[in-house]
Amino acid sequence: MPTGFLDPNEILSQLPLEKDMIAADFGCGSGGWVIPLAQKLTDGIVYAVDVQESSLSAMMSKANLQGISNIKKILADIERGVKQIDDSSCELVLMTNLLFQVDNKEAVFKEAKRILKESGRILVIEWGMESPFGPMQESRVSSGRAQEFAEKAGFVLEKKIETGGYHYGLLLNLPKK
Repeated sequence: MPTGFLDPNEILSQLPLEKDMIAADFGCGSGGWVIPLAQKLTDGIVYAVDVQESSLSAMMSKANLQGISNIKKILADIERGVKQIDDSSCELVLMTNLLFQVDNKEAVFKEAKRILKESGRILVIEWGMESPFGPMQESRVSSGRAQEFAEKAGFVLEKKIETGGYHYGLLLNLPKK
């Protein structure tokens, strides 16, 4: 397993991406994941969702400097729903370093399910419980616990993702009905 910090491009290369996909990055921050994803989904759309306008502005500035035009920023509290994204409209939702920051984890997974098409996927990346870096231990969410929240919302584990030494990664999907 590789050691070190996250490399979004390396991790995204482990996903079955197609250039015309529609995706959402929940809690996009200043663009560490949404920008590399948008560069891979050249004919698609990436919804960049965050609760902080300052993070969205920083992300859009970076995207504009790099000539990236397929990102749509959305100011929203994911726990309360992202009304700007239609039901069953996305193929992928990113949740990277998000779960430790939200109170209602079930609501976040339910919202992902709402916007995903049938057989859509979620990529969950979180700080490992044993990592010497990252948020306080009591706010972290174990991979088992994250999987429980996902399963309660109807997702199944597709595979574990190689992330480096300090995080874990889960690729989950909505099984076909």
